Amino acid sequence: MTTFLMFGKYSAEAMKGISAARTVEAQNLIKKNGGEMVSAYILLGENDLLLIVNFPSIDEVIKSSMALSKLLGISISTVPAITVEHFDKIIA
Repeated sequence: MTTFLMFGKYSAEAMKGISAARTVEAQNLIKKNGGEMVSAYILLGENDLLLIVNFPSIDEVIKSSMALSKLLGISISTVPAITVEHFDKIIA
């Protein structure tokens, strides 16, 4: 599994639907697409939301990113993340 950071920006319309139930829906969607939500954070600044997720491949990340945008009404930007230890092994 690879770790990905999913950054979200709420639209004004999406803000109206914020709820704990919608968070559960998002978690279920990620799981349905083969992923695992490690943690979720609300942010102040350029992005409103950060999901730290694990997925087996980029295909599942793309599917989940598009499905989450449709479900939540937010724009999502996703980037892969690796540990510093893994990075050190790659460049060694």
